[in-house]
Amino acid sequence: MKDAKELVKEKYGKIAEQSNGDRSSCCGTSCCGDGSDLSTFSDSYDNREGYNPEADLSLSCGIPTDYAGIKMGDHVLDLGSGAGNDCFVARALVGESGKVTGLDLTEQMMVKARENCTKLNYSNVEFVIGDIEAMPFGDKLFDVVISNCVLNLVPDKSKAFKEIFRVLKPGAHFCVSDVVVKGNLPEKLQKDAEMYVGCVSGASEISQYLNYIENSGFRNVKVHKQKEIALPESILSEYYDDFEINSFHPGEKGIYSITVTAEKPL
Repeated sequence: MKDAKELVKEKYGKIAEQSNGDRSSCCGTSCCGDGSDLSTFSDSYDNREGYNPEADLSLSCGIPTDYAGIKMGDHVLDLGSGAGNDCFVARALVGESGKVTGLDLTEQMMVKARENCTKLNYSNVEFVIGDIEAMPFGDKLFDVVISNCVLNLVPDKSKAFKEIFRVLKPGAHFCVSDVVVKGNLPEKLQKDAEMYVGCVSGASEISQYLNYIENSGFRNVKVHKQKEIALPESILSEYYDDFEINSFHPGEKGIYSITVTAEKPL
């Protein structure tokens, strides 16, 4: 049986290869293959400087650059950079004097990102292939780390946040948009590989997610945006009985997209 990382590489590799104007969400029909349309995960980038539609595969669950406090001249790292969407928005913020580095596990995404970068003729944006749990970078290199709907796909989230802490400069910060759950998802959904790659069952419970951040050494952890993801009953019924569906509605249980920032102490 393939492990989680191999499943992610396989699915997102296919998305990169098949991206031809179909901008359905990573949790939609093109990825999960379950007939669902969960495009509510994605936010619109249309008014953001640096936005390039060819790099937007609608794999997002927020816009981390809105809250990242990126300044001119910063060196920004984007984790799970995909086709380069958030990197190019960040590049507009850092300007010619800054630099943006994208890290992704999937070779096909890396090819697409580099093609997009070449078309835009950016000399201060680079894309590197690598694992978020063991980043191919030295210590204390980056001013800001961003990520968009990716860390939920990482099996060891504690290790991922410790790696973010390691590569950030003292006093620097991160901003991530991600998917979390409130309450525990049923075991049968947790183990479903297709839903894992589709951004749901790989998600941590929100309190545990924030604990990963704090336990990695970060301070001033803030949730800036939280949006409930309303799953249609036609999808829930594949994983829940009627009683479980009723308990999944607003209140005790739910799936949320959140945007979180935190700082590395000086």
